[in-house]
Amino acid sequence: MIFKILYQEIPDEIPVRERTKCLYVEAETVREVRQVLIDKGYNINIEYIQQLDSAHLDYEKQSEKFKVENA
Repeated sequence: MIFKILYQEIPDEIPVRERTKCLYVEAETVREVRQVLIDKGYNINIEYIQQLDSAHLDYEKQSEKFKVENA
């Protein structure tokens, strides 16, 4: 499954919509997504983790910023 993670780069700051970035991770569960981010050394403020269904994934793949991190 592919998950979309919405996050802020500065973990100690209050989230600001204009600074929200996204990252895509392939994993089986939300817990595994969080572990992948820790293992890869991400120090971010996670706002939301969303599991993408096939239609949403097809839409996201159209973005030039679409890149999946593997577990």
